[in-house]
Amino acid sequence: MNSPAHAVAIGPMHVLAILGALFLLSAPWSLPLVVNEFWVTVLAEILIWSLFATSINILFGYTGLLSFGQALYFGMGAYGVALGIDMFGLSFWPAFLLGLVAGTLTAAIAGILAVRLTWHYFAIITIVFSLIFYFWAVGWKDVTGGDDGLPFSVPPVFKAGGLELTVLDLTFQYYFILVIVGACYWLLRVILKSPLGFAFMAIRENDSRASLIGLNPYQVRYISFVLAGFYAGMAGVLFAVFSRYASAGNLFWTVSGEGVIWTIVGGAGTLIGPGIGAALLIVIREELSVYWEHYLLIVGVLVIVVVTFLPQGIMGLLQRRLGGTRPTAWADTKLLPDSGRENEDLDRESTSSSG
Repeated sequence: MNSPAHAVAIGPMHVLAILGALFLLSAPWSLPLVVNEFWVTVLAEILIWSLFATSINILFGYTGLLSFGQALYFGMGAYGVALGIDMFGLSFWPAFLLGLVAGTLTAAIAGILAVRLTWHYFAIITIVFSLIFYFWAVGWKDVTGGDDGLPFSVPPVFKAGGLELTVLDLTFQYYFILVIVGACYWLLRVILKSPLGFAFMAIRENDSRASLIGLNPYQVRYISFVLAGFYAGMAGVLFAVFSRYASAGNLFWTVSGEGVIWTIVGGAGTLIGPGIGAALLIVIREELSVYWEHYLLIVGVLVIVVVTFLPQGIMGLLQRRLGGTRPTAWADTKLLPDSGRENEDLDRESTSSSG
């Protein structure tokens, strides 16, 4: 029999997480019972964009680098799949890997220069990289399709005998996206709880002090940059498979700007905050765009309200109201297990000094 000391308390945040997981797992059957089946496709798109927003969150929320260039790695991932299938005649998985390598390798090359800079200089150079490749893609229309895009047919994901699994089956497509996005979130959670994750946060808080304990700020930022490129590339691969299409527009910096907004609204420095932000704003977009062509005005007002009154984002509000914690403006306190002990020490010191 377990002692009370080993009992695991299940709070409101855990309940919400379980309900969210059950909803995602049952969506292809549960959603059509209450809304149009079209929303299952929208939910699959939300999962993809949440992964893209997560790539921005890795840099901004955990490493302290604001990037407007993640669209570059997103677009390269999409083009890698499209060209692999359309030009090189690859089957599904080789084309999938080609897109992932294209996005990650582009980040690895760009990061060599980019992470030497910080603050607004870093943001500017990421925009410059994105614009360079965008104009390259627009100009090389014979290969990339330019703004018109490059449509392609997705080969089967798995084929053996009479069994054929393809993303043309919308239910299979949804679960395929859900499994990959879920695996990416699980991997990121493991990384953030590892010494590497704490190194990201140490560099974010104070790179000078972090260097005094043996961390190399350039190296840590570079690893974070490449990891973020991997996640953006994965999102681009999934989006290309989802839409059967790749376009130069995917490389433009405004795509990154949307991801930054999703991250801030959902809660930078929290694991699922960017996903919540992406879900909220995409649902608003889908609902309002049917009735009003200037729906972005309402989205803009919502963003201003959140930034002004909820600087920690929606996830920060939920943690404060339901989780019994007081998250910082940057980090998810669940990833900082010693923060409570430090707060107790500070309280003890302040009490003794006042006495």
